[in-house]
Amino acid sequence: MAQITFVLMSFLMTATCYADSVTTSATLLSQVAKQNLPAIKVKVAEFLEMQTIGYPGKARVHVGAIDPNIKLAHCPDLQTFLPAGSRAWGKTSVGVRCTMPSNWTIYVQATVSIEAQYLVAAAPLAQGHVVTRQDLLFEKGDLTQLPAGVFTDMAQAIGRSVSMSMNVGTVLRQEMLKITPVKVTSVGEGFSVSAEGKAMAKANEGQLVQVKVASGQIVTGIARTGGLVEVNF
Repeated sequence: MAQITFVLMSFLMTATCYADSVTTSATLLSQVAKQNLPAIKVKVAEFLEMQTIGYPGKARVHVGAIDPNIKLAHCPDLQTFLPAGSRAWGKTSVGVRCTMPSNWTIYVQATVSIEAQYLVAAAPLAQGHVVTRQDLLFEKGDLTQLPAGVFTDMAQAIGRSVSMSMNVGTVLRQEMLKITPVKVTSVGEGFSVSAEGKAMAKANEGQLVQVKVASGQIVTGIARTGGLVEVNF
């Protein structure tokens, strides 16, 4: 009887140790396999910062919270992407996927703000007026909170004509200023060359006017009727 009791006790102790070992292993496996959620947020922030390279001004990225109750298997190679219709601008969404060893995809909310200078009217501008440097003023703010098509460079606006009258302080947008092309005629000894350009200011016939040509070079010529500018060499 004593021998049987000893065998049973040994069996029970072995089973208990095995169960504890399995529980411990499962716990450790669960801890190792769980994806670190802050690492996902870091990956999203890095992705959006890369997407904003080349934007004017300074980009700021804020990544939203991820549900702490979400259960994701650990992924050694997180892949980030912008879903169709999304871009790194204002309130946006970034996809994060894993393909190995588990397959899962989540979407993380984020906000991208772009602090930069933009142009406003320094004075009331009448329809048909050709914009000069004196008509422009820089202000600073978050471009993502402004209407699309704002100007961030004076060279983009100077020489355009006002398509609608506006008050001082109006944020200038592409549709408010139109490009009025002029034809530049370069005349020299034995040659004559014509090209299109953009007048940098309004000028009456016979007055000197600066014109930006396609190459970006600014030339000075004499304004003629019919949108012509004559440049002599």
